[in-house]
Amino acid sequence: MNFVQELMWRGMIHDIMPGTEEQLQKEMTTAYVGIDPTADSLHIGHLVSVMMMKHLQRAGHKPIALVGGATGMVGDPSGRSEERNLLEEDVLIQNQEGIKKQLVKLLDFDGRLENSAEMVNNYDWTKEFSFLGFLREVGKHLTVNYMMAKDSVKKRLETGLSFTEFSYQLLQAHDFYYLYIHKNCKLQMGGSDQWGNITAGAELIRRKAGGEAFALTWPLITKADGGKFGKTEKGNVWLSPQYTSPYKFYQFWLNTSDEDAEKYIKIFTMLSREEIQALIEEHRAAPHLRLLQKRLGREVAVMVHSEEDYRAALEASQVLFGEGTQYTLVKLSEDDFLSIFEGVPQFTVSRTELEAGINILDLLAAKTPVFPSKGEARRMLQGGGVSLNKRKLTDIGETIRTDVVLNGKYILIQKGKKNYFLLRVE
Repeated sequence: MNFVQELMWRGMIHDIMPGTEEQLQKEMTTAYVGIDPTADSLHIGHLVSVMMMKHLQRAGHKPIALVGGATGMVGDPSGRSEERNLLEEDVLIQNQEGIKKQLVKLLDFDGRLENSAEMVNNYDWTKEFSFLGFLREVGKHLTVNYMMAKDSVKKRLETGLSFTEFSYQLLQAHDFYYLYIHKNCKLQMGGSDQWGNITAGAELIRRKAGGEAFALTWPLITKADGGKFGKTEKGNVWLSPQYTSPYKFYQFWLNTSDEDAEKYIKIFTMLSREEIQALIEEHRAAPHLRLLQKRLGREVAVMVHSEEDYRAALEASQVLFGEGTQYTLVKLSEDDFLSIFEGVPQFTVSRTELEAGINILDLLAAKTPVFPSKGEARRMLQGGGVSLNKRKLTDIGETIRTDVVLNGKYILIQKGKKNYFLLRVE
């Protein structure tokens, strides 16, 4: 597989240094991607770098994931308007461990393979550097003029750039040099805002080791409406189920626009060109079926979580469309349950009264205003148009007690096909 050509049709190349494709065609090449360990989980903004490494490995090359334990203590000014907070060492170590657990699921770390993925931490080779040593070994090889010409520096000069951030370029350049010397790493990949930092590394390798190194960047991912990719009203979409449940993760992909789905399915899945083209054509013929979004959601959810998590997320998604069961509701976490029924009218029911038992007609028309009258509630119940927790009700004499309460505090009433009400038990 030609790695560069594969990325080209997927829309995953922004800049590429001359000679990069030839190098990758010539021999198995080691390449690295840097990941900033600002949290103990990756979010979907990191998924592009993961996909780059997956494609690289599938093409027979060796990926290195560099967790920036040292650079995370400094903060990269690229693409930022203000200085980021610096992290303490113990927090960085904890974050690194969380990230490693996720990467092991996404890349092949089998040490028996020649192109087995590796994970490194630049803190390991940076912590012993003295300030004078760093100036002698790295600082003297790149001029201030060269560093000032980089976009990441120029854009920040107006708002103010600390010396700490200015030095970030040298630290990242030294990482590339270190991996070139110790791991025979000849390629660094990153987002388009990293071009200046990456080429500084290639320049350091040329000046200090007389070697040739290469650079490749991907375009920053955007949404068709101009919004920031990977952000929702509630913040980042995380890969960790602790921060973003598999249901919410799946919903993020399911809710993408048609235009974005066509772009994202190329970037975030390993599906072939033929499969994707066929899916796009099928989707365009019947966009209301959202086939593209469903397949995108499935592929990414299974890759990041598991087939089982995807199935559970799919079941949960179907609850609103009348396909879920009572068993599906019982399995839902309170967080997911409230996410699904966000915006649904809510009424309060007394726990004490429920413990004693409430007749279904009283519950629907007297204790709560689900129905305007008992007569209307009776007619709809007898016609099979009312469900409680996805169980169809027909007996107007039924008594409802606390054994039906979900998550210790909710009862779900469905009136007709689309009208839902949440009864909060207090």
